[in-house]
Amino acid sequence: QVQLVESGGGLVQAGGSLRLSCAASGRTFSTDAMGWFRQAPGKEREFVAAIRWSGGRTFYADSVKGRFAISRARDNTKNTVYLHMNSLKPEDTAVYYCAAHRLRPLVTPSAPTEWDVWGQGTQVTVSS
Repeated sequence: QVQLVESGGGLVQAGGSLRLSCAASGRTFSTDAMGWFRQAPGKEREFVAAIRWSGGRTFYADSVKGRFAISRARDNTKNTVYLHMNSLKPEDTAVYYCAAHRLRPLVTPSAPTEWDVWGQGTQVTVSS
């Protein structure tokens, strides 16, 4: 199994920056991609960004292109994916979830059903 642990959320003013981290441990050799989704109160979970582990191809939602960047790092014991969030807006306020896609190539990054493992979420609040 793969376990995901997010960190880095918090309260920031509009225009500010935050970096989220997601550490994956366990059977990470089977991970094809990692990504981020978010869910605001009363709204459906929406795709934010994803990265293929091999080759590093990235995918972004239109709403975050040019403001957010996803990156990855690997050491001997775990894989980590980062979400660098700049020029934050109040509408970016949400719980951000890390997700892992395993065992097959990623086809539709924006579809929650493509993702096999989810983290517990971290709150990001952007004040105006």
